Amino acid sequence: MSELEAELRKAVRGEVGFDVTSRALTTMDASNYRRVPLGVVAPHDADDVAAALEVCRDHMVPVVARGGGTSIAGQATGTGIVLDFTRHMNGLVSLDPDTRTAVVQPGLVLDRLQEAAAPHGLRFGPDPSTHSRCTLGGMIGNNSCGSHSVAWGTTADSVRELDVVSGRGERLRLGQDWDGAPQGLREVVDGELARLRTGFPELPRRISGYALDALLPENGADVARSFCGSEGTLGIVTEAVVRLVEAPRARALAVLGYGDEGAAAEAAAGLLPYGPLTVEGMAADLVPSAHVLPRGGAWLFVETGGESEAEARARAEAIVRAADVVGSTIVTDPGGQRALWRIREDASGTATRMPDGSEAWPGWEDCAVPPQRLGAYLRDFRALLTAHGLRGTPYGHFGDGCIHVRIDFDLLTEPGVAAFRRFSEELAEVVVAHGGSLSGEHGDGQARAELLPKMYGHDMVRLFERAKGVWDPDDLLNPGMLVRPAPLDANLRFSVLPREPVDVAFGYPADGGDFSAAVRRCVGVAKCRTTSAAGPAVMCPSFRATGEEEHSTRGRARLLHEMLAGELVTDGWRSTEVHDALDLCLACKGCRSDCPVEVDMATYKAEFLHHHYEGRRRPAAHHSMGRLPQWLRLVARTRTGPLVNALAAVPPFAWAAKRLGGIAPERDIPRLAARTFSRWWERREKAPVGTGGDLVFLWPDTFTEHLSPSVGQAAVRVLEAAGLRVALPPTVRWRTPSGGGEGVTVAMDPVSLLRGRERVCCGLTYVSTGQLDRARAVLRRTLDLMEPVLGTAAPVVVLEPSCAAALRSDLPELLHDDPRARRLADRVLTFAEALERLAPDWTPPRVERPVVGQTHCHQHAVLGDAPDRRLREAAGLAGELSGGCCGLAGNFGFEKGHYEVSVACAEEQVLPAVRGAGEGAVVLADGFSCRTQLEQLAGVRGRHLAEVLAEGLGASG
Repeated sequence: MSELEAELRKAVRGEVGFDVTSRALTTMDASNYRRVPLGVVAPHDADDVAAALEVCRDHMVPVVARGGGTSIAGQATGTGIVLDFTRHMNGLVSLDPDTRTAVVQPGLVLDRLQEAAAPHGLRFGPDPSTHSRCTLGGMIGNNSCGSHSVAWGTTADSVRELDVVSGRGERLRLGQDWDGAPQGLREVVDGELARLRTGFPELPRRISGYALDALLPENGADVARSFCGSEGTLGIVTEAVVRLVEAPRARALAVLGYGDEGAAAEAAAGLLPYGPLTVEGMAADLVPSAHVLPRGGAWLFVETGGESEAEARARAEAIVRAADVVGSTIVTDPGGQRALWRIREDASGTATRMPDGSEAWPGWEDCAVPPQRLGAYLRDFRALLTAHGLRGTPYGHFGDGCIHVRIDFDLLTEPGVAAFRRFSEELAEVVVAHGGSLSGEHGDGQARAELLPKMYGHDMVRLFERAKGVWDPDDLLNPGMLVRPAPLDANLRFSVLPREPVDVAFGYPADGGDFSAAVRRCVGVAKCRTTSAAGPAVMCPSFRATGEEEHSTRGRARLLHEMLAGELVTDGWRSTEVHDALDLCLACKGCRSDCPVEVDMATYKAEFLHHHYEGRRRPAAHHSMGRLPQWLRLVARTRTGPLVNALAAVPPFAWAAKRLGGIAPERDIPRLAARTFSRWWERREKAPVGTGGDLVFLWPDTFTEHLSPSVGQAAVRVLEAAGLRVALPPTVRWRTPSGGGEGVTVAMDPVSLLRGRERVCCGLTYVSTGQLDRARAVLRRTLDLMEPVLGTAAPVVVLEPSCAAALRSDLPELLHDDPRARRLADRVLTFAEALERLAPDWTPPRVERPVVGQTHCHQHAVLGDAPDRRLREAAGLAGELSGGCCGLAGNFGFEKGHYEVSVACAEEQVLPAVRGAGEGAVVLADGFSCRTQLEQLAGVRGRHLAEVLAEGLGASG
């Protein structure tokens, strides 16, 4: 243990982490930059902060304060000690509705403050798109703004008082009239009054530099306001008194369509006299599905408020009438508004990929100009992009003249980095020529501080340095930011990654087969760090269960980044740090859909486990559950299911089996079916297959086959009632007659299909445990079996969502060299999709019952559930299914050591929903894992939608 680490452990009550994982998780924020810290301290209180600063000052080790780590300019990274305020100093101290103020700690997430203020009709005005994970301390440090700044201003406009520890350890209470100013600051200001009165541009989003003009006497000598936006370079905030504003009782959202972004930018300033709450802009390149928006190539999102819905709508209608638009819509439904706002909020991640899939990066993320000059600035900006051969799609706070954009810089090669520098220098001159600020929201950090002389001149920058010297004479706090900055092209996080492709098993088609590029997808916007799953969202259940960064999608991506870099994590695929972080990944695939840049941690986990255990002994759970299809087929072949069930019911035998199999002792071993689905199919009395309906192949997945054949039986009944012809996939390998196509005769005699020895399998259990060589072998055998099916037009209906997702996504990505894989993936339909596409005129039975339950994670992330919703509605099954994750997630919840996290995930949404269900409600759970979790934790029998509909068909059908 180093002397510094020992002294910090002795001085503070909070956690001190000098281990590889703690350091690796804080090497980066949401910027292009990377710095490796010595260690991380999670202070309990202001005393801990002061004590940590004292130790660091004695050792001359720099300190950087960190909140949610969503800064885009690099200011939340450092080479010394990182103070993590999210672990302990994250509380709401008090809230006073009468004075409309709140006292907050720096690690408090903004949404938690909003939730506490909402019952009083209040809110905190600024609301960045990262509101679900950014912290108040970070917002103060960056002077954050958000979409409502045209109405409620910046964070500096909402700060009353700040408790701060200075670089020399002084505890100061900052306020107006020089309250809390460190000794010497007033003298600096009094000697530079003329410069301070003339040296700052007048615009609503001037965030760059130090706000020394707030110390002018005519501005109230407001030390707290001046401190905002100082990016942790002047002092460390330990508590803040913030102002709240009255929230409108009702809101309306007018979405205005324009021909292009230039027209939208020109129009934005003209809407400000109507008193909107927001004037946000974005173009079509950032909209995944423009059909939900009115006609146009770019849009303004203009929100209005009122005492009633009618008043809010009337104000929105007035704006629509005043606007020269090509299309418009007004939404007053809160759910509809949230859906539209999610499109805008996800742009910070969506923008990191160009329409062709190539990468784009921050760096010039948030310049701001006077709103009236926004159109002209955008024209010059576009011209500069073209001159440099670059691309980017601007979006952002058009009403404030603040533009966000990710640009497709080449930050991987020396010539590309040199071009990045040239562009940055030229763009800074364009911004200044339009009277703008290099930063309009996210701060200067390393990305822009070097260029501040272009905006302010050298004399003003020297004044900034003098102010920094008063607050922090030892340059202890976040050195290299704002004054005496590091070069904007140094410390780039990409420079440490391997230049040659890493040998991997999956194809990573969206990343050109490059695992490094896949890992680079995580830009750090940290949507995975939300503390509650909003709506149908899933990502990231393990983080919400533990609250630990290493169990977030971002944290795991950071560790994989460091594994590839090889500086901190030095043992590559054998890394225990990466393994431990991935161990609690449920492989729910929620990040594949909920992450704005579609990080797929489930695939990365399978890839890592594949390499980690290559040539090594695997855990028992990988053999017992990873090879589950093998064991269950053996039991079925030997007809020993009743014996297995009987032994599993005897506690000593069950205990021994779970211990040997690496299964959590708290779990019950699921009972095997008395008769497999295939045997039921073979023996059922069935009329000859007709020729009227479409042929579908019903996939006998492992869970339906051996554990819940009633689901398969119900699905057959419903599919046939809908007029479809059902067959099972072949179990012997046939040669496909030459020519293929519709003329191929396939599986018309269901009995003949079952007389082979082989079975199709999606490989799910092998993939989830990283047994990728075995998964490939299983999937190739499956493709061989499916050859005659692929020669027809018949779709493949898969009842188990996780198996359907594996066939649609894992199969073509794992067997990217086999064209049959994509052909089979494209044939896969869910139960509801099959009925909707193949039997559109069929009317399901009217069940007329309320439903509760949960949409399967893989269905949400890979398959989509819109057809299921429509089918439930047609059947009179009323109610919404919850989001989140059931927590069992295949083998995850059964593995030893995962039980507590598994239960915590279930307790988030699905268990409360089921417990609160009314009498007669149907508990829907299409996944076997979900049904098992409900049964074992709540004593409730969940049902597949096919079972509910089959029951509705009546006893005779």
